[in-house]
Amino acid sequence: MKVSATALPDVRLVEPRVFGDERGSFFESWNARAFAAAGLDVAFVQDNHSRSRRGVLRGLHYQIEHAQGKLVRVVVGEVFDVVVDLRRSSPTFGRSLGMALSAENRRMLWVPPGFAHGFLVVSDWAEFLYKTTDYWHPEHERTLVWNDPALAIDWPLSGPPILAPKDAAGTPLAAADTYA
Repeated sequence: MKVSATALPDVRLVEPRVFGDERGSFFESWNARAFAAAGLDVAFVQDNHSRSRRGVLRGLHYQIEHAQGKLVRVVVGEVFDVVVDLRRSSPTFGRSLGMALSAENRRMLWVPPGFAHGFLVVSDWAEFLYKTTDYWHPEHERTLVWNDPALAIDWPLSGPPILAPKDAAGTPLAAADTYA
């Protein structure tokens, strides 16, 4: 697999090696040895799977305690995936990164602890899988408001997004709980 740096330190683009023939294709989506060799020596404790329709925007979520690292990917459809650096000590604090993840491009993104994460479904449907390095702790979950001008995220919207109440009521970066 190919693991590449992104514009945000510690966030990595993971592109698996795909083996294909007339029968279809195969690839490893997780291999602890290969990830460790690429500098991603992490232990996952939970797998999550969401299914969402076009226009659903989930996020931007993070846990202020029990911060989660996430390995995210799409197995059906396509999303515009976004991460935001919430580490005050980072030179990229408050900066965002967005990219297309799809079943077709098979890209994965490693989102380390210290970042908020979200996505917008741009296909009719998308199934989104992610592994986490810590369990979900709802009492520590926080949400950045998706359309905060300070984040300057260029969401590829074709109309108003479909939001959960907690996502609609997210906090602007200026008032958000962040990491040291």
